Amino acid sequence: MQSFRDLLQSDRIHVFDGAMGTMLYAKGVYINRCYDELNLSNPDLVREIHAEYLHAGADIIETNTFGATAYRLHQYGLKGSLVDINVAAVRIAREAAGDHAHVAGAIGPLGLRIEPYGPTSFDEAKDMFKAQGSALLEGGVDLFLLETFSDVSEIRQALRANRELCDLPIIAQMTIMTDGNTTFGTTPE
Repeated sequence: MQSFRDLLQSDRIHVFDGAMGTMLYAKGVYINRCYDELNLSNPDLVREIHAEYLHAGADIIETNTFGATAYRLHQYGLKGSLVDINVAAVRIAREAAGDHAHVAGAIGPLGLRIEPYGPTSFDEAKDMFKAQGSALLEGGVDLFLLETFSDVSEIRQALRANRELCDLPIIAQMTIMTDGNTTFGTTPE
């Protein structure tokens, strides 16, 4: 299979999978639990969802790691499982993808406010993103996908953290309101 960088050079449209959390919820896993932990406790369910997206035509699938950062995992008593959860997520996605799809390491917002909007420093945020990125890299992702960020300062730290780790491609997505600003009222510059 060609590298993700080579894939980007082709003229064809590349199809990503859809929302893992939405699919888990539809299959009876409710929002009161840590979806990322399912990589350890119910890998078959996660693999099944990846397979459904692949069957629907996805050629890039995301790991089930949207909330697998130290801060979010700590809320479920799972901070010590950060590496295991992220590495397992890559393994599950890779098993589902085989040689037919690329695996993107999904990284979501930390779930806390960083400076200038909150008490968490840029360096603390970057370190949390780096810990998750390092585990995803250890698992063997083809690229990183930073998704659903609404704070420009936060996504910058996620970009910096993962760029310090390696030179894999990074796709960065932000949530922008209809007025063209972030939910913080700032422009996405």
